[in-house]
Amino acid sequence: MNDKHQKALLAAVARLLKSLVRILIRNGVSYGTFSDIAKWVFVNVAEKEFGIEGRKQSTSRVSVITGLNRKEVSRIRRLAKPDDQADSEKYNRAARVIAAWCRESDFQDAEGTPADLSLAGPWATFSELVRRFSGDVPARAILDELIRVGVVSQLNSGKIRLLANSYVPRCSEADKLHILGSDVAHLISTIDHNITSPADARFQRKVAYDNLPDWVLPKFRKLSAEKAQALLKELDRWLSRHDRDAAPQTEGTGRNLAGLGIYYFEKPFHSEDD
Repeated sequence: MNDKHQKALLAAVARLLKSLVRILIRNGVSYGTFSDIAKWVFVNVAEKEFGIEGRKQSTSRVSVITGLNRKEVSRIRRLAKPDDQADSEKYNRAARVIAAWCRESDFQDAEGTPADLSLAGPWATFSELVRRFSGDVPARAILDELIRVGVVSQLNSGKIRLLANSYVPRCSEADKLHILGSDVAHLISTIDHNITSPADARFQRKVAYDNLPDWVLPKFRKLSAEKAQALLKELDRWLSRHDRDAAPQTEGTGRNLAGLGIYYFEKPFHSEDD
């Protein structure tokens, strides 16, 4: 890597870390804890992605690749893996249920909006919705989770009403922080792919202006939310017709994850900001 390339990379990492460190400090995560996690990731990536085919990745080679000494590599290998697999699965199942509720006509009213659903019974019920789009998880467990995060409510009649058209946890910082690990990782992965494989670039675009008056911001927030939500609903309908969980009749080999993420940003502009 030449000096110009490395300088650009390190400047980008510093910019990225500034936003991340702000979250870490706010949540009481010390530099020492962050340092161990960073070292664990360096060792893990070196072991899994930078090995020599047909040869076991040795402590010495990991040390050379990462710049950590052999003693430190051995210590890091003994650390527990940072893991939120259970939270990830919970997030994915809940998101699929809500998307299907907003998309599938079986679970909509005459106006095409998500209907109030009985928990159980014949035909279009909440239990049937969960069975079709969330696998073998009990409907009651999904319902409790959606009530907990404020996405649905149970009416006096016993029916279940959808209050939001997406699964964005409202009451738990831990639930919201899970999204940091999944969504930001997807974005960085796309940028990495586009750097290393420009001939097969993935879609990565943004639109931004830096001299907007205050009154424009709420209007743009509303406009961008409406347009983005409409696009995501259209793409959700298309993907659901090709995903084996939502459409078991789908044929073909392999199992892949694909999607499109959209996010909004704004802040006062200062030329010296990151």
